[in-house]
Amino acid sequence: MPIIKSAKKKMRKDKKRTLLNDLIQKDLKSLLKNARREPSVKTFSAVFSKLDKAVKTHLVHANTAARLKSRLAKSAATKSA
Repeated sequence: MPIIKSAKKKMRKDKKRTLLNDLIQKDLKSLLKNARREPSVKTFSAVFSKLDKAVKTHLVHANTAARLKSRLAKSAATKSA
C-alpha cells in the first residue's frame, strides 16, 4: 500500500480509469461481434466511431484499429457482392 499522499491519489485515479477502460473495451468488443454477425451501415458506423475514440485515448493502437476497420469493410464488400 502506498504511504505518500500523491501515491494514494494515483492509486484511486488508476482504479477509476481501469474500470472505465474495461467498460469501453467490453463495449467495443460487443460492437465488433455484432458488426461481424449483422453487417450494416449502422453497425459499422458505431464500431468505427468507438474504435476512433479508443485510439484517441490510447486504449487501442492506431494500426490495430485500422486493421479491424479494414477487415470489417472488406467483409461487408464480399457479403454484398
